[in-house]
Amino acid sequence: MLHSPLPALAELERILQLAGDRVDVRVAHEVALDGSTLPVYVVSMGNPAPEVPAIGFFGGVHGLERIGTEVVLEFLNSLVMRMAWDHTLHQQLETMRMVFMPLVNPGGMQRGTRANPAGVDLMRNAPLDAMEPVPTWVGGQRVSARLPWYRGAEGQAMQPEAAALCEVVERELSHRAFSMSVDCHSGFGVRDRLWFPYAHTRQPMSHLAEMYVLQRMYRQSYTHHPYVFEPQSLQYLTHGDLWDHLHTRLADPVQQVFLPLTLEMGSWLWIKKNPRQIFSRYGIFNPLIGHRQQRVLRRHVTLLDFLARAACSASSWLPQRSYRHAMHAEALQLWYE
Repeated sequence: MLHSPLPALAELERILQLAGDRVDVRVAHEVALDGSTLPVYVVSMGNPAPEVPAIGFFGGVHGLERIGTEVVLEFLNSLVMRMAWDHTLHQQLETMRMVFMPLVNPGGMQRGTRANPAGVDLMRNAPLDAMEPVPTWVGGQRVSARLPWYRGAEGQAMQPEAAALCEVVERELSHRAFSMSVDCHSGFGVRDRLWFPYAHTRQPMSHLAEMYVLQRMYRQSYTHHPYVFEPQSLQYLTHGDLWDHLHTRLADPVQQVFLPLTLEMGSWLWIKKNPRQIFSRYGIFNPLIGHRQQRVLRRHVTLLDFLARAACSASSWLPQRSYRHAMHAEALQLWYE
């Protein structure tokens, strides 16, 4: 295993050394940067059988948003430590699959950029155009890689980091009867938001009822939670969203339930509490004061644990028949009317 100068990669490799053969590890891609290579690790644990439910945890799609990777690493470290003594965790892993891709864009994180080393915003890079007008620039642009939110050239293949993420989802998650994912980001508003597809259209996703029941379960389980659950389209539309792309590619959306979530941590709150950090490139997207970072990690690790348990127990809460129709109607009223 490499000794990485990038702190997030070094921490991931430390966790993997502690885990040993209790987890499966592979390198999905290697990013060439400044004469060296940075691995894009995929870590998996639990039952690999295709008939069991699965969940994936992703971070570091945008290199500047270090806190997303740190949240995923904190949860992965917790699981690895619990494997030594937690029988309930082992029972859980016998009936589900967990997959981790904590640092999708190590080149961007090494350089301190949102985009990858080629200048492409990976979350605008899927071959999917919005069906309705998007905001100028932030919705994705093809003018120049020197400007933010660059999608890549028209007709060009997806960037290798984005392609690696899609390969992991299609290999490990979306072919199953039930799967979920959570992709950890930061940088939008003063509230923590859980976004779900779609970002390319204001039309509801096919699994709207399932998403509605999931968020209702969370609200019932954690009365004082900080999250706003909503389709991303309520905020803005974009081209090239990877999770929209993956959800629309489901072979059988009736038999396959795939619920992708994007955790958008409200970084403006950190700036509000510490205005000076707006002058730091990293301060716009990450808590720079130690106790605030620790609070963020504690808060969101609880969410990730809930989502893993929900995936494991999907058969007990997925809505069926008339109940599903009722939940779909409630979801439409909440989010679309």
